[in-house]
Amino acid sequence: MSDNAFHILKERGFLYQTTDDKALEKILGKEKVTCYIGFDATADSLHVGSLVPIMALVHMQRCGHRPIALLGGGTTMVGDPSGRTEMRRMMTVDKIKKFGEGIKKQFACYLDFDQDKALILNNAEWLLPLNYIEFLRDVGVHFSVNRMLTAESVKQRLETGLSFIEFNYMLLQAYDFYVLARDYDCHLQMGGQDQWGNIVAGSDLTRRKLGLQVYGMTFPLITTSSGEKFGKSAGNAIWLDSRKTSSYDFYQYWRNVDDRDVEKYLGLFTLLPMDEVVRLPGENINRAKEILGFEVTRLAHGKEAAIEAYTAAVKQFGGSGAEGIKTSSEIAAVHPDTDSSIPTVELDRNSLKDGLWVVRLFVDAGLCSSNGEVRRLIKQGGAYLNDKVIQDDRMELSEKSLSDGALILRAGKKRHKKVTFK
Repeated sequence: MSDNAFHILKERGFLYQTTDDKALEKILGKEKVTCYIGFDATADSLHVGSLVPIMALVHMQRCGHRPIALLGGGTTMVGDPSGRTEMRRMMTVDKIKKFGEGIKKQFACYLDFDQDKALILNNAEWLLPLNYIEFLRDVGVHFSVNRMLTAESVKQRLETGLSFIEFNYMLLQAYDFYVLARDYDCHLQMGGQDQWGNIVAGSDLTRRKLGLQVYGMTFPLITTSSGEKFGKSAGNAIWLDSRKTSSYDFYQYWRNVDDRDVEKYLGLFTLLPMDEVVRLPGENINRAKEILGFEVTRLAHGKEAAIEAYTAAVKQFGGSGAEGIKTSSEIAAVHPDTDSSIPTVELDRNSLKDGLWVVRLFVDAGLCSSNGEVRRLIKQGGAYLNDKVIQDDRMELSEKSLSDGALILRAGKKRHKKVTFK
């Protein structure tokens, strides 16, 4: 297997565009490079949409390069217009700091920070103290408004309206690249394809101010084979934080992806060798999905959480019929005898005495937000109680409805709740 990060990223589906393919291929094969990707702190957790850049940093580190995960403590205060139809909501400094602390913990699941093998930095350190007039004279002078208007992130917003504060985002991201090149010897910025204009602006600014050749690389924006936005489940984001998306639901998201996406996702979101990535879906697609779910959950939540999620799913729905998941030796010895990782909610036992309305139960369990949503779910045949389709939205439940002292609810294919009563 090649140890050239350029070859590995290209083979696994990460490469969309670079500022210089040949130069990057040569440099990443011969030198140890410091690279960076920025992550704005718009929530207290990253979601699976951030896994492409995170896994790219993982592969860079595995090839001996030094990755920088850059928290956007400063840029978050402005808001990236890329991929948005309207201005992002403005957040307080305290909230941005709090969100940044939550995100920091997640990088430790993927990158080794010992002895500065990887760095977590925050651009608030150099952006917040900037003097605006000095910044305009020092940085703004190098930017052409005509050229900025051709950037995809700007063009898409001109029709709906682009605020002046958002228009400044490109300058700030470019300044990040300049600072990291100057202070941390960082020669490569990576990001989603919608960041191309910002990345090119940063490499140009760095060349002008430092006389230094630096490079850019973008990743393709991921959509599902059915054309849906990647990382959403029933309209809800799939978060990396297990407190926001449980390990069980996280595993189930990957276990239930479209068959056509399995090979692509194995390449992007696991560390399995590419011969297995190509081979597994053709041998047994359901087994390949189990491996995908386990491997991605193991990276995000740890081995034990992945085992619990896998065994709970096997008990609930059965397995692929294969003799364990041989690429994950931890699973081979596990007997599926627990459903402890299914998200659980506890309700008052007295609610069963006079009959518990099944519609109210789905709302109280957090699977639906309103009675009307539950009724529609039942009408469409997507509501399940103890693995049986609910056909009557007037159903009332009692102690006799319990199975092993609990109720297992399911909304559609992917969202589950175990309801216990005290």
